[in-house]
Amino acid sequence: MEHEEQGAELGERPEDDPGSGVVVAFGRQLKALRLRAGLDRTEFGRRVGYAAPSVASFEQGRRIPPPGFIDRADEVLDARGVLTAMKEEVGRAQYPAFFRDAARLEAEADELFLYAVQAVPGLLQTEEYTRALLAMRRPLLDEDTIEQRVTARISRQDIFSRWPAPLMSFVVEEAVLRRPFGGRAVMRGVLEQILLVSHKRNVEIQAMPTDREDNAGVDGPFTLITRKNGDQFAYLEVQGRSILLTDRNEVRSVAARYGIIRSQALTPRETTDFIEKLLGEL
Repeated sequence: MEHEEQGAELGERPEDDPGSGVVVAFGRQLKALRLRAGLDRTEFGRRVGYAAPSVASFEQGRRIPPPGFIDRADEVLDARGVLTAMKEEVGRAQYPAFFRDAARLEAEADELFLYAVQAVPGLLQTEEYTRALLAMRRPLLDEDTIEQRVTARISRQDIFSRWPAPLMSFVVEEAVLRRPFGGRAVMRGVLEQILLVSHKRNVEIQAMPTDREDNAGVDGPFTLITRKNGDQFAYLEVQGRSILLTDRNEVRSVAARYGIIRSQALTPRETTDFIEKLLGEL
């Protein structure tokens, strides 16, 4: 089937090593520009605010440079946009391989609808909550990878300040809002974050009570992404694997399911009251 082939191409593969593809190409370009400018790594690092070993890691493709470094390096090396032109692709490399295509679509979304059953959605997470989730991963992630993923996930929240603002809807299972990943203080922080986001005019957040006898979400979590031109996709993810549904009939079926799920959940106002109640219990 079309979506199965698409899924195998997009998600069902090992995560890419940072030392490959666009990151290596960026590193080579950075080194060439630095040498052209007659700067050793120590002096260049001093000018951009990074230690020489970090510069070496960026040049060798062993670490993914943050956006601020790329902007500063382009300026210091008088690269005239050569480095900043690669910033978007380099930034995408900081995501796990299975999520990169979805991250691109998410950033372009005109509408974004999400049903969550395991954890608070990444777009609603705090740094502390994200770090706690990543620290629980097995096999263990190293500290550099955790910090890289935290930065990447939180940077996705720039979507909330985009204009025109995308229409966004989240339905989150009650169990997710009660599961104290990272401890009570971390959970309090993420619940407060959800309340703040829920006040945005383009965002609706609904909780699905555990005691509902009917729940159309029994098949699991998903995200619906609609582009400005009307193209719609459904993104499914589990155990580090993903499928991006593009077949119109399949996506329409998922969209219909989401409509039913929304009707079965608490209203946004009821959800606000419910989260405030949970906060009072912490």
